Amino acid sequence: MTQALGPVRQHLVVILSALMLAVGVVGLWMAYDLRSADAAQNLAVVDEDATAEVQSEVSQALVSVLSYDYADPAPTEQAADQVLAGDAREEYDKLFAALEERAPGQQLTLTAQVQVAAVKTLDDDSAELLVFLDQSSQRATDKEASVSAAQLSVQAEKVDGAWKVTGLTPL
Repeated sequence: MTQALGPVRQHLVVILSALMLAVGVVGLWMAYDLRSADAAQNLAVVDEDATAEVQSEVSQALVSVLSYDYADPAPTEQAADQVLAGDAREEYDKLFAALEERAPGQQLTLTAQVQVAAVKTLDDDSAELLVFLDQSSQRATDKEASVSAAQLSVQAEKVDGAWKVTGLTPL
């Protein structure tokens, strides 16, 4: 009877070994698949520090270029030079030119405040964000004040270690 158990044990060992090998191969394949998935490549999903950095820099950039004081427009223009590039800069220059014409006569002051900035996609040198912001305006000529909300799709690129806004699309 012990001789009959010998071949059964050998078959059992072979079957268990093959099963363990198959489980190992499937495990390796699944690990590779997870690491190469789009979500794993998106730093917004896997890198808190990089996500916080782009959120902070883009939020500060938007506040600086969307806030404006008719009595001293230079800081807004300087901020645009530092934080805007590409299509965002071209669009901004058009809007800024129109604002500079109207603002002194109305004594207009604008203040922007980012409420939420969510990073949709992020890699080493580019990001796409969804930004919700409020912009309040006040005219000194008639003391008229208003607040408006905006939703923006923002594209940003890292240039020389700093994030620059390269695209702004109102939603």
